[in-house]
Amino acid sequence: MQTSPLLSPSSPRHAAYLALERLSGSDLHADDLIDQQLSRGQLAGPDRGLFSELVFGVLRQQATLDHYLAQLVDQPLAKLQLPVLLLLRLGLYQLRYLDRVPSHAAVHESVELAKRLCPKASGLVNGVLRAAQRRSASLTLPDQALDPAGWLAAAYSLPDWLAAQWLEQFPLPEATALAVASLEPPLLTLRSNTLRTTRQELLALLAAQGIAAQPCRYAPEGIQLLERCFVPDLPGFGEGLFAVQDEASQLVAHLLDPQPGETVLDVCAAPGGKATHLAQLMHDQGRLVATDLNQRKVRKIEQTAARLGISSLQVEVADALQPGYQLGRQFDRILLDAPCSGLGVIRRNPEAKWRLQPADFERFAQRQRQLLQQVAPLVRPGGLLVYATCSTSPQEDEAVVEEFLSRHRQFVVENGAQVLPAWGELFTPAGHLRTWPHRQGCDGFFSARLKRITA
Repeated sequence: MQTSPLLSPSSPRHAAYLALERLSGSDLHADDLIDQQLSRGQLAGPDRGLFSELVFGVLRQQATLDHYLAQLVDQPLAKLQLPVLLLLRLGLYQLRYLDRVPSHAAVHESVELAKRLCPKASGLVNGVLRAAQRRSASLTLPDQALDPAGWLAAAYSLPDWLAAQWLEQFPLPEATALAVASLEPPLLTLRSNTLRTTRQELLALLAAQGIAAQPCRYAPEGIQLLERCFVPDLPGFGEGLFAVQDEASQLVAHLLDPQPGETVLDVCAAPGGKATHLAQLMHDQGRLVATDLNQRKVRKIEQTAARLGISSLQVEVADALQPGYQLGRQFDRILLDAPCSGLGVIRRNPEAKWRLQPADFERFAQRQRQLLQQVAPLVRPGGLLVYATCSTSPQEDEAVVEEFLSRHRQFVVENGAQVLPAWGELFTPAGHLRTWPHRQGCDGFFSARLKRITA
């Protein structure tokens, strides 16, 4: 049977539906699926942008879309088949958020797609989306005064538990600012490779190609691009003049402050941004070991290091929780960028919001405590250990560090504001590095600098 152009897999709406279907109930990443689809060359011109917008947009706004759909559908959303729910989200997203898509086109094409994917529900899709057009002005949010967490979750597309958590950390106006910032697609940030160029030279190279960019506020190597770009096409990529890395992530290596000639370990190194940054700060001199569990990710680290011209980096496949990890070795400085919930990067990975559950945080924290326990003996007396996460949850951050210090009296916190006084505003009263999307415009990161004072 011949399919219409609308319903072929090369349709941006159909491609978006297929990506959302694959993401549901899986641990896949949206950006990986989008890159895979675009690499096939089936979408061209504006369709490529629409496809990406639909996938990321529906994921970012899922809770808000579902809140409105619950007012339009005559049965609980949980009883809808997944294809029907995904098509309703896609259609409603176009109606409410995409001004350049005519309303009649959003409805018509959603219904046509339903006729192919779930024919018995095409009437329901048509009826709900037409009702959304008619009743747009009457759809309501929870009362902000009576139910601030419910309002925050529905208005800014958060899981209920995350809205409640942020309201425990901030008053409502700042929690709202954080929610708003977490919905905004982040700008691309580069780290200039100071082994081969300077930030000023790279800015000049970008400007010569008509690419709008500006220096980052804190990270001395950081450059923020002011427009969307395809990274491999940027000038200097092939020559290894930069790596892609958010500004908050760049600050972590500076907190560790490795010196040329030292012996340094990066424990959970993939995808390699911090490891290659450490090599830069060491002037590519010394012994830098980077380990990770995943062979494929280790190869990516090696490829990135080769592109950047780094020779001091020794990459190994290793599980830091296994007995014998780095047995017999000691290091001047260790970076433990621990696996975490990723709450600080949900603006980049919005699918993570819908996979996480409150019970997950103790599981993350337990693993983080185990990793700290395992690597602590590898720090030489007088050496440094930086514990970092891309999480905004105190359960994974301050609580993990406090418990570690209570069990390891040979370590103390070094106040980062005293080590890096120019960045004093980025540190908590306890001396930990803490960045926020709504305050600094970068990812949400936590880092603690711990010094081993005795054997």
